[in-house]
Amino acid sequence: MTKERGRELNLQEYFRQYERSHVHPWNRLCHAIGIPTIILSLGLLVFSDLTSLGWALFGIGWLFQFIGHAVERTLPEFMKNPVFLIIGPLYFADK
Repeated sequence: MTKERGRELNLQEYFRQYERSHVHPWNRLCHAIGIPTIILSLGLLVFSDLTSLGWALFGIGWLFQFIGHAVERTLPEFMKNPVFLIIGPLYFADK
């Protein structure tokens, strides 16, 4: 649990907050593509010699994320609270 605005949030509350800023179907699609792409890129960067591919996928994944938020017309939640850098992947893993 983490504190936000003077109270502790549990994982389900973070998921609900995440859902509120990811309503548009195109934003959800962009995140469904972007988040796994970023995770894959990190694996390549850490565990393989394919660093060029890893960096390319990392950039593509983030591009999808920001395109989604441009469509949604919202800022990414992690700009308000960095814990959402973990909540996003956990949210999609939970679905």
